[in-house]
Amino acid sequence: MTPDTSTAGILRRPYLLATVGTCALVFLSAFESLAVTTVMPVVSRDLNGAGLYALAFAGPLATGVMGMVGAGNWSDRRGPKAPLYASVAMFVVGLLIAGTAGTMEMLVLGRLVQGLGGGAVTVALYVLVARIYPPVLHPKIFAAFAASWVIPSLIGPFAAGVVAELSSWHWVFLGVVGLVIPALAMVVPAMRGLASGSGSGAPSGVDAPTVPWAFGRMAWAALAAVAVLGLNLSGGVPAFGAVIAAVALVTALVAVRPLVPRGTLTAHRGLPSVILSRGLASAAFFGAEVYLPYMLTERYDFSPTFAGLTLTGSALAWAGASAVQGRLGSRLADALAVQIGAILVLGAIVLALVTAALALPAAIAIVGWLFAGFGMGLIYPRLSVMTLALSSPDNQGFNSAAMSISDSLGGALALAATGLVFAAFTNVGPFAAVFALTAVIGVVGVVVAPRVAARSGGSAAPEARSGGSAAPEARGARDGKADFSLTQPK
Repeated sequence: MTPDTSTAGILRRPYLLATVGTCALVFLSAFESLAVTTVMPVVSRDLNGAGLYALAFAGPLATGVMGMVGAGNWSDRRGPKAPLYASVAMFVVGLLIAGTAGTMEMLVLGRLVQGLGGGAVTVALYVLVARIYPPVLHPKIFAAFAASWVIPSLIGPFAAGVVAELSSWHWVFLGVVGLVIPALAMVVPAMRGLASGSGSGAPSGVDAPTVPWAFGRMAWAALAAVAVLGLNLSGGVPAFGAVIAAVALVTALVAVRPLVPRGTLTAHRGLPSVILSRGLASAAFFGAEVYLPYMLTERYDFSPTFAGLTLTGSALAWAGASAVQGRLGSRLADALAVQIGAILVLGAIVLALVTAALALPAAIAIVGWLFAGFGMGLIYPRLSVMTLALSSPDNQGFNSAAMSISDSLGGALALAATGLVFAAFTNVGPFAAVFALTAVIGVVGVVVAPRVAARSGGSAAPEARSGGSAAPEARGARDGKADFSLTQPK
């Protein structure tokens, strides 16, 4: 019997188990992401892995792009069941490898596998929402995903610090494993009515057009990921490191071109600059954020628990700004929100730079990072809204996937670059050097921000490359963290 979608809610039958299960998977992914950022300084010290510190963060972002593209195409062809099972299995295997690692190399391997599965999980979950929930419930389930990011933001960093201090950092990875399987089990009943061979999600017995494998896009995504990994590892080859780094960077930029709208890398006004701004914001913010707890524990002797509270404060500011901009709606222009956010992120990075360079009190960088979170809370939701507004029905999926890819690759490239800088300036202020580099990226973000607005009387939508049926690649892997505005009118 078909449920009455006008009265059914996401916490009522037949959606209750699916809602709890999908939100639990989002929650665990968010918790693990924030927790690892908190404990990685301890891991690096324990495993003597400072040289691979940045790769432990950049690697999962890079392989996540491969997971997004592959899972999206697989879901188009066969529905979300098989991709979801496979991606969760991959995520768990990565956690197990990282949680039992005795060397930094093994931990990084686990993180690479984990990133591949995590990127695919996000896509599979969004496809699942499209297949299971009626359109009238989509705003509610996406809002629930957003809420599933907020709670880990509150408890994740602090809890990870406590676990690392009282037990071992290994349990930050292994502890999640025992929770992922029950979460997936709650989703299984909701997928029983979906045909494995129907890419459109039609019920069993209903034929749907077969979507071809997008081998070209998957190959470009893989090349971009390999280039990011090569950039990270180039510092280990002193004689040819600079050449390898340059080739890797150029390769990554060439590989990403077919995955984003035309004109993105040259900041054409409108949609291309929207996509580029997403990557720049991710690069500046996350390139700096992963080194903030590191600096607090290494230079200011903070415990992992209290260093993690810095991330909690920033996450709260992110969530608060998202809610505020959602309530303001059209009273705050999209382009203006992006510009203000970019300036706030840059200002916070500059405060961290000054703190590191002049050995100022840690409170300056900590308070400044609240403004960075607030800025990201303005930027991310509005860029997501603009991406959909500047897209036509036949390229919404491609453009939404491009936003996720820009987000992930922007952060991955920045972390690769900061890792090289940190190693190069180890004896002469590595933290200041890292924050200086991310500040330069922040300046570029401020310069590009005004270009997100389409020309008066024109539309940027035609500049978008047609993406065909790429819709399952979701509306942003990290949008659940802040995109309260996606379900609200502008």
